[in-house]
Amino acid sequence: MRLFSLAGKTALVTGGTKGIGLAIGLALAEAGAKLVVSGRGEAGLDAAAQKFADAGFACSTLKLDVTNADSIAAGFAAVGRLDVLVNNAGVEEACASADVDEALWSRILGTNLKGAFFCAQAAARLMPAGGAILNICSLASEVGIPRAAPYGASKSGLVGMTRALAAEWAGRGIRVNGIGPGYFYTDMTKMFYADESWRDMMLKKIPMGRFGALEDLGGTAVYLCSAASSYVTGQVVYVDGGYLASI
Repeated sequence: MRLFSLAGKTALVTGGTKGIGLAIGLALAEAGAKLVVSGRGEAGLDAAAQKFADAGFACSTLKLDVTNADSIAAGFAAVGRLDVLVNNAGVEEACASADVDEALWSRILGTNLKGAFFCAQAAARLMPAGGAILNICSLASEVGIPRAAPYGASKSGLVGMTRALAAEWAGRGIRVNGIGPGYFYTDMTKMFYADESWRDMMLKKIPMGRFGALEDLGGTAVYLCSAASSYVTGQVVYVDGGYLASI
């Protein structure tokens, strides 16, 4: 199991105070990583630190606005050496495409795509050979979802960015991969789960017959961030219960 160990590694998870980011952070900590969790609010960061402590792990917290390049530069400089970055910070808002305005487009793309790029850039400047960047993509990276054009554009762009950075930075020993979560209940997606007819419809489309549990993402994240995947880069692994394989 030494290939999956992250002992002695420092990992930063953006948007790591709850949901998918928190779950992945806990998995990396269990694998031995020293965790830095970033978020925009002090209350959320304090709550996340307590959750790590309750699970028996220490973590540092970093107040960071991924839509602001100056905030990214200052925040990453404070971290120092970095071995793993998980680009998880993201936003979504369902909206008919005819009603999308510039502010909404800029907020979603600015967080999900621009923010991920500049965090990756800042991380790469701190990473030694053997570093790993993990971008959190989406089913919307591969299929069209009504009322989610800005989100789909951002997550499709994230796949292209993953491949481009993987190709460019492989020579430096930095790997760049992605995870595409299927349907997981989080604060960002709970608006969908409130609709019973939607839940029933989606379950029929998932071959495994269930929605994802956040713990289902941990193993894939540890694999892609550790030496176990040392010859894997530019890939996106979809953790979706078979959804994409069956449509």
